[in-house]
Amino acid sequence: MARTKEFDDDAVLYKAMRLFWEQGYEKTSINDLVECMGIHRRSLYDTFGDKHKLFLAVVDRYSKLINAELHAGIIRSSPKQAIAFMFDFMIQGIDDSPPGCLFVNMAVELAARDPEVEAKVCDSFTKSEELLTDIIRRGQQSGEFTSKRNAEELAESIHNTLLGLRVFTRTSTANKEKLHRIANVSMETLYK
Repeated sequence: MARTKEFDDDAVLYKAMRLFWEQGYEKTSINDLVECMGIHRRSLYDTFGDKHKLFLAVVDRYSKLINAELHAGIIRSSPKQAIAFMFDFMIQGIDDSPPGCLFVNMAVELAARDPEVEAKVCDSFTKSEELLTDIIRRGQQSGEFTSKRNAEELAESIHNTLLGLRVFTRTSTANKEKLHRIANVSMETLYK
């Protein structure tokens, strides 16, 4: 007779997400995951498969979390407020979350040698640029942003700065004042 699960899949997936986010894929062992998630090794394998499959599930969980936070922050905002929110979100992060961005970490650590991870990273980055393009296009139509450059070019530049900020937040030299200065300079490109 099969045993019933004694844990909530989403709750333990969230714990695994935070661990991978903090330590990276390679540094995180199955033992680390079992301890962090508070489940038995057999339960991990039965529920999520191997470490790689668990990681891919974690990435999907992270994507939902980030998208929900972004959507909540920009849904009723003006284009200028939406871009400012995105910069603040990248600098501040989510309450009590590890610094940086799981997608950026994945891009640096795994994308070059793991096609499934690369596909998820590329999809995330593409969606981010599309979101930025839509916001910038709305700002151009309303007169909030310059129309001297096309929205796609501006979105690429802003996205690059956002990614850079996420990398920088992982360092000990990252102070919020400096990060906000970088964000402000990048936002100025929207007005020139």
